[in-house]
Amino acid sequence: MSILDQLREMTVVVADTGDIEAIEKHQPQEATTNPSLLYKAAQIPQYHDLIEAAIEYGRRSSNCPEGRIDATIDYLFVRFGKEILDIVPGRVSTEVCASLSFDTEATIRKAHHLIELYDAKGVHRERVLIKIASTWEGIRAAEQLEKEGIHCNLTLLFSLAQAVACAEAGVTLISPFVGRIYDWHKKDRGVDHIEPAEDPGVHSVTEIYNYFKRFGHKTEVMGASFRSSGEIIELAGCDLLTISPDLLEELDGMQGTLERKLSPADAEHTSIARIDMTEKMFRWMLNEDPMATDKLAEGIRNFYKDLTKLEDYVSKFVTETVGVK
Repeated sequence: MSILDQLREMTVVVADTGDIEAIEKHQPQEATTNPSLLYKAAQIPQYHDLIEAAIEYGRRSSNCPEGRIDATIDYLFVRFGKEILDIVPGRVSTEVCASLSFDTEATIRKAHHLIELYDAKGVHRERVLIKIASTWEGIRAAEQLEKEGIHCNLTLLFSLAQAVACAEAGVTLISPFVGRIYDWHKKDRGVDHIEPAEDPGVHSVTEIYNYFKRFGHKTEVMGASFRSSGEIIELAGCDLLTISPDLLEELDGMQGTLERKLSPADAEHTSIARIDMTEKMFRWMLNEDPMATDKLAEGIRNFYKDLTKLEDYVSKFVTETVGVK
């Protein structure tokens, strides 16, 4: 068995891509998307029919250019999600635009709209995770949505403070970003490489996983944003791992014995203090963590930039005859 096959026996493998053909090839249990991934996928010629359908929907939805673009983007996200769900047996994550990261009510409204679009496509909400940035405002939006039966994936998560706040809010799943934590510490230390076993991103996910299992939180932990197969191997046993197609390919070609590194039984014996998470505590802990503060702000900015690129791309066609050149 390959390392990937062994990983599937202890962890739910998720594809981190909007490329439907890559998902078909690797047959993950679930898939995640974001504006960056969908912008890349939109450039692939075989997906232009999805672009055309989204543009036509946008035209029918609004009389103003801005409204058409917003409607086109929302529909495009859902169309890609529907195509993915025709392949994977589990769930797909669909992201709320980063510009709403500090607006609880607007995030809730956008989530409702995305779920309505999925419902119109015959997709039950149980198969959709609404991706929301792990700001205090985003976590409060997710708390309300979860009470309504709309499940959420809290993304751009870099700290235990964010993770605990999500768990106490009853969030379905969180996505701590391993690779981005690694990037920050590598730059901060002035080094070119940190071994996977010493990787601060790996340590962060391990701490979060052990905390959740130790104190009985039901929120699932999905490691994300990997820079190497070594990081993935160090997190074998995590609830879920979302992995890019190139790293899935690499793991599929690797042989050997994969050791389980994370387990609920081992977590029970860890020494870790319980945190009573309030808004004051959340903001203080985040403020005291320069890496998490930097990477959260940077992640929101970058996701917004990539959404803007996607908006610019579809805007070229919104006022033209339907058809992507």
